[in-house]
Amino acid sequence: MQVVASIEPLAYFVERIGGDRVSVSVMVPPGGDPHSYEPTPRQMARLGSAALFVKAGSGVEFELNWMPRFLGLNHALRVCDASEGVRLIPMAHADRHDAPAGRQGRHDPHFWLSPANARVIAANVERSLAAIDQPHRGEYEANLAKLDGELAALDGQIRQRLDGVPNRRFIVFHPAWGYFARDFGLEQMAVEQEGKELTPVQMARVIRLARSAGIRTVFVSPQFSSAQADAIAHDIGGTTATVDPLSREYQGNLRRAAEAFAGGMR
Repeated sequence: MQVVASIEPLAYFVERIGGDRVSVSVMVPPGGDPHSYEPTPRQMARLGSAALFVKAGSGVEFELNWMPRFLGLNHALRVCDASEGVRLIPMAHADRHDAPAGRQGRHDPHFWLSPANARVIAANVERSLAAIDQPHRGEYEANLAKLDGELAALDGQIRQRLDGVPNRRFIVFHPAWGYFARDFGLEQMAVEQEGKELTPVQMARVIRLARSAGIRTVFVSPQFSSAQADAIAHDIGGTTATVDPLSREYQGNLRRAAEAFAGGMR
């Protein structure tokens, strides 16, 4: 079965549930920015023969811009909304008053960075694959049961790793880790908004915030320039650390992120 996922983390769930029964391609490639990516002609052609499209469904700009065209290209295309059943949370800003006019009510689209939400994603993917390929429903159900157990264990491992961390606040340049923070009792202080460069006034505010909170690490995403984050880290006598919200290696990536946060919040 040809399946297209909008982003790398969703492809992980399709591979784990579908196994040998699926061939997965991803729209936004490694290093691509899902807020602004445009598909290639080859990707559009592949979409024409796909049976299923797995979308985040949480307000990722790429999907909002392109889904109508995808459906127009392939009228038989089924769509799995990976966020169905997930409670989306408002987008967090370091200073909510800086949120652009009219965007304060926007939801954080990065719901997959929560192991609890990952269990919902896996169930949504299983349901969609089983609906299209009913003869192999039993295989999909068995794969889901195995993955669900792993994700429950992952949740417990991360909780245990972060339990003893005294400073519960962290600064992240791109505000991708709100669901992770909510799950594990942390506070994400997001710097960048709408993908825009910070003004000097905003930079100075972030530096004051970091100093007052005793924060020495600024977390960055590999999809975005780290120049301003490096400048902030230099001014607070700290460092930057990379955490990837779009890794296809889902479980290992969240473990590495937990280690990074634990090390950066001492």
